[in-house]
Amino acid sequence: MRHSKVINHLGRTSSHRKSMLSNMANSLILHKRITTTTAKAKALKSFVEPLITKSKEDSTHSRRVVFSYLKDKEAVSELFREISPKVGERPGGYTRILKTGNRIGDNAEMCILELVDYNEAMLGGSEGAKGKTTARRRRAPKKTTETAVAEKEAKAVTAKAEKEVEKPENKSEDTTSEAEK
Repeated sequence: MRHSKVINHLGRTSSHRKSMLSNMANSLILHKRITTTTAKAKALKSFVEPLITKSKEDSTHSRRVVFSYLKDKEAVSELFREISPKVGERPGGYTRILKTGNRIGDNAEMCILELVDYNEAMLGGSEGAKGKTTARRRRAPKKTTETAVAEKEAKAVTAKAEKEVEKPENKSEDTTSEAEK
């Protein structure tokens, strides 16, 4: 029976598992998103979220504790300089798992693990991969005020030009009609 056995060993020894999770956490912190299997992502999520919580308090002790897990100065400095101020008010849930389907070789379930505050597409900061989408409809889309004003001015100019062209023709007709009288 597996009562109270919470840790997923991932088919590895303890030292291998710790170093793998440390390396994956470094990659996640430096690159803000990684692609991995779902089982590894769930294990990494429970590994990295307490470290992000610890990084909210920037003290020598918390830096040393985080360094004992990550063993990479660049990742620790990135975590304390850039990530912790961005997630300062968030009470938890710093990562997101997006499932992407199964891997071709061994049919393992794959996913993307990313930091929540760094996905611009979901935050609405910039357009996603699809770009701007519009609703399909039969009638033409409404014009903006700038284009409408520009079109009105263009029509006024063309109408004025047409009137000027017509006036000399009308005068010549008037002169001929007066001469005939």
